[in-house]
Amino acid sequence: MTSAEWADVDSYLVSALVGEEGVPALEANASAGLPAIDVSPPQGKLLNLLARTARARRVLEIGTLGGYSTEWLARAVGEGGTVVTLEFEPRHAKVARENLDRAGVGERVDIRVGAALDTLPEVAEDSSEPFDLVFIDADKVNNSNYVQWALRLTRPGSVIIVDNVVRGGAVADEHSDDPNVRASRELIDLLAAEPSLDATVIQTVGAKGWDGFAYAVVNGSEA
Repeated sequence: MTSAEWADVDSYLVSALVGEEGVPALEANASAGLPAIDVSPPQGKLLNLLARTARARRVLEIGTLGGYSTEWLARAVGEGGTVVTLEFEPRHAKVARENLDRAGVGERVDIRVGAALDTLPEVAEDSSEPFDLVFIDADKVNNSNYVQWALRLTRPGSVIIVDNVVRGGAVADEHSDDPNVRASRELIDLLAAEPSLDATVIQTVGAKGWDGFAYAVVNGSEA
């Protein structure tokens, strides 16, 4: 199959199963000139379903962009739930805030602006309870650092998801000098070696091309 056919399948699945949820956010992001690197609509719906399956009430997102994935997660946690989302670019955070408020889920979302490795210690200090799910979709070279922070902020049974790890198949190239590919391989090595995590990687195709995400569960007995 070609990438055009993958996109056609995505379009069909969106019309059949996803609908118009989040479309205003995508349109606002495009109008504001944000990079078109949001998760796809089927992926956004998947995040929502995974969070609901995990019965997540507290979600940490690293990488907000314009808040499209954030909106899906905020809908999943429901009224009284919380999404803490970290965004490096103030302009992106402003667009995200407008999108989330327009969607009626703004009160569930705490947007922290700044480099995530700077704001994560603040999140840790402010958090009296662990997060049920962590979604990582930020600068790829720091994915392993973000997962290590996620381990500090979660509990046994929590879910950690890291986007864009397959890199169009380049993740299998052990000789790649692409820093994002090398970061993906380092992440997978970390997931394999970390005794407190059980993980896999799911390859995906669609309108966003060929990629995939890591899915990990924190080991141990829930309190």
